[in-house]
Amino acid sequence: MTHLVAKGKVVVVDDETEMREMLMDYLRSIGYISIGFPLATQALEAFDKNPSEYVDVDLVISDLNMPQMNGLEFIEKVKERFPGLPIVLITAFGSIESAIEATRRGAYDYMTKPFKLKEMGATIERAINYSQLKKENRLLRTELKKTWSFGNIIGKSKSMRALFDLIQRLSSASANVLISGESGTGKEIVAKAIHEGGVRGNKPFVAVNCTAIPDTLMESELFGHVRGAFTGAVANKRGLFEEADGGTIFLDEIGDLDLSLQAKLLRVLQEREIKPVGDSNSRKIDVRVIAATHKDLKKAIKEGCFREDLYYRLSVIPVVIPPLRHRKEDIPLLVDFFLKKYSAANSSQVRGFNAGAMKKLVNARWEGNVRELENVIERLVVLSPKTVITEDEIPTLEDDNLDDFFGKITSDWPTIDELTKRYMRRVLDKTGGRKEKASHILGINRRTLYRKEREYGFVDSDLDSDSDIDKSEDTL
Repeated sequence: MTHLVAKGKVVVVDDETEMREMLMDYLRSIGYISIGFPLATQALEAFDKNPSEYVDVDLVISDLNMPQMNGLEFIEKVKERFPGLPIVLITAFGSIESAIEATRRGAYDYMTKPFKLKEMGATIERAINYSQLKKENRLLRTELKKTWSFGNIIGKSKSMRALFDLIQRLSSASANVLISGESGTGKEIVAKAIHEGGVRGNKPFVAVNCTAIPDTLMESELFGHVRGAFTGAVANKRGLFEEADGGTIFLDEIGDLDLSLQAKLLRVLQEREIKPVGDSNSRKIDVRVIAATHKDLKKAIKEGCFREDLYYRLSVIPVVIPPLRHRKEDIPLLVDFFLKKYSAANSSQVRGFNAGAMKKLVNARWEGNVRELENVIERLVVLSPKTVITEDEIPTLEDDNLDDFFGKITSDWPTIDELTKRYMRRVLDKTGGRKEKASHILGINRRTLYRKEREYGFVDSDLDSDSDIDKSEDTL
């Protein structure tokens, strides 16, 4: 005799016997194990008495209005015991306020009685899918921590294992570190791993992007200023070096720092003290400096763009992060990690990639490195209508290059409205016409999407009634 494997385990809590039993029967009919309780207090008592029996529960369906404890209170109690467990609330007295409150307290969804079992079934499937993906994601994270990760860095290649070993040794040291690597390789993540693994781990980690702050403000941002130091300095201000005192300051894209500031930074590294703008007194600091760059600083030194003495002060211990294309064996691991992460976040049905798709991903050059790979996987998870992604869905370099894409669709200098129309058409094509996913990507609600489709002639205007049109000010 063949035994069917249950699709999941669901707890139903409702003081109305007929409703509770109807839901339990329906759940069993579509392949789920169902356990019922008439009161929330009884369900909580069972959770506490036999936790091992309920640790694998995938979903809780609860009535809102019940004696002793209502559904909103029940949500909070369940979340204390099982933080990631989705809960669907049902009630005969629905209102926008109660729906908002239920969502605020952590409900996955909210349904008003009477409802069709088919609608409930669709909600159950989505919630179970979400729950199981979250579990898989947690298991994957645990497995990665045991094997191929260091902090938030993932890899099993020889070069990454050497990097993990170097990070571990650097964490216990206090010397300055210079991290080199292409954009998107994870330089800040490596810097955080070095910081968190050492004695400064419980102290501040302050990240500064040297390209994001104008040169005229950088000195004040780094070292602070006193009141009256310049126009607008109405009060004393602590600089980022002081904010990082006792911990680590991460100077990202150090190669873009102005030459005059390079001289002042050199003095800070030599003297271990800072002087706020407008102040005549220096202040001692205890800060570890980790810098990063995607530039060739030795070349910059020859061109007179970077101080040689600062370079050697910063690069006491150089760390080089290899580009993704040089560690292809890490790509399947990263793909699996990002797939689980974004499938859970988007309640997606995508479960994996076929061999051809994975081969295409592994052989791509990934000029944007891990960041580009992550973006592509997230996009595929959101847009794919399939359970298993195939090679024809993997974008080519031309398709994936935003500059090329926008270059093509703007080559004839369209109006903003025409550009919006073309972009919406592309998103609808990529999502297979699925309104929910398309509206999410476009950043508008579904009714606005319906209205735009009618305006642009994508659908027959007679097919949708005026009630479908959202009069809000949402725009693309």
